[in-house]
Amino acid sequence: MRVFATVLVAALAASGCGAKHSTTLATTASVPTQSAAAAGACATKIPVHLLPTWARTGFSDPRPHMPFVLSAKGEIGAIVWGNPLLAPPAKDRSNKILWVSREPLKLGGGDLRISAQRVEAGTAVGAPLARSVMGGPGPSIIDLPAGCWHLTLSWSGHTDTMDLRYSREQA
Repeated sequence: MRVFATVLVAALAASGCGAKHSTTLATTASVPTQSAAAAGACATKIPVHLLPTWARTGFSDPRPHMPFVLSAKGEIGAIVWGNPLLAPPAKDRSNKILWVSREPLKLGGGDLRISAQRVEAGTAVGAPLARSVMGGPGPSIIDLPAGCWHLTLSWSGHTDTMDLRYSREQA
């Protein structure tokens, strides 16, 4: 199993964008781990994972499986309903992301602030874009232009990073 995981990690790293900022992807049957997080950033379609216990609040299924990206330090996760994320957004669905903090939020902790930097071949391209989710991590619609994006996320005294890909809409 360890050899398979190593091969999987190597294959995902070779196919990812901005491997320097990689953030996710283990097998579809498990929660992404930190070592797997370092392997497959910017996948076109986010694999389905069993959500970690700290990200399951509000789900009726006791073992929910959803498209999920874990941040680099594992402090925040993105549950992606709009999978794959599209630029421009599809006419029949949005780029909905539920941001879930591992640690409980501080009362009055403020908004989730996102600084998004497009990355090509591990190099930052263009100016960063700012987005925010009012009231801290929670449900959001985050639209960005097509490409691999390195996100710096700040909320309630925490900072972490993850990569997400926005693909061109396909007819």
